[in-house]
Amino acid sequence: MTTAHALPPSAMSAATLLGGKGVLSTLPRGVMDWIPLVRQGLPSASVDALVRTTRITQAELAHALAIPERTLARRKREGALSPEESAKLVRFARVVERAETVFEDAGAALSWLQDANAALGGVTPMSLLDTEMGADSVMDTLGRIEHGVFT
Repeated sequence: MTTAHALPPSAMSAATLLGGKGVLSTLPRGVMDWIPLVRQGLPSASVDALVRTTRITQAELAHALAIPERTLARRKREGALSPEESAKLVRFARVVERAETVFEDAGAALSWLQDANAALGGVTPMSLLDTEMGADSVMDTLGRIEHGVFT
């Protein structure tokens, strides 16, 4: 059992996944709170926090977000992500948060994101998170699971 399995549901909020107040310098509570953070670019430490919390590798995260690993390494040296990269990272964290809410277990949520899914054309949910439409499809599928609709 990984540490992620033992996390209480509230610990998997998007803000917590991205390092919480210690990394973000504020604790966003809603969409409108995220906008200025994304526009200014998230601290690069948010990547490390997400990797640590989800137990995925930086390479897997880079692939899921369609951000080259070398770019992520450069951003770590620079200290901040670009607004576009920040938006992708927040989108990823919000999907993980939603999956944990639906499955009521961090480990199950992360496993679901990494397993091929027939409702998503046989690909992994994580492989769709590099685009807004893909993330919307994943969120829609999570909503159908939550409401017991498996079409």
